[in-house]
Amino acid sequence: MFRLFSILFIGFTLTGCLDPMELANGSSQVYWISKSKSEKIPIRMMESVNNYRIENNLRQITLSEELSKVAREHSKDMYDQDRAWHFGSDGSSPFERVARSGFSGQLVGENISESFESDLDTLDAWMQSSETRSIILSQQAGFMGISWYQAEDGKIWWTQIFAK
Repeated sequence: MFRLFSILFIGFTLTGCLDPMELANGSSQVYWISKSKSEKIPIRMMESVNNYRIENNLRQITLSEELSKVAREHSKDMYDQDRAWHFGSDGSSPFERVARSGFSGQLVGENISESFESDLDTLDAWMQSSETRSIILSQQAGFMGISWYQAEDGKIWWTQIFAK
């Protein structure tokens, strides 16, 4: 009886030590974006996207700081709204946000996500969905913007924009 009580006590004690984010995330840790990671993510994402594009006989895309700024603003706006969706809190569509940014090209598509996952995990998830994959592998795409907003709880609001 003492052994059973001890096992239950230890089990409840250890359960209380778990971070709820670890349980929600399904992995052992939340992916935290440090300053050094934040400098590498846009290039790593562009290279990964280009690898997928090369595998599919498509031209490579170029990273656009203008589109990344639009993505950064939308990621923060999704956090503020507490929902991942394509419309801004001002009612703007992705087309409108790209147009008002001064970018001279046209929007091809926008991928969004709210997760606790890394940039490459998020890209892999986008590649598993036919809708978001078609944007990444669009023949029209020549430019990409990528950014995110990470909340205090670790949730990351990702935005990826493609344009021609």
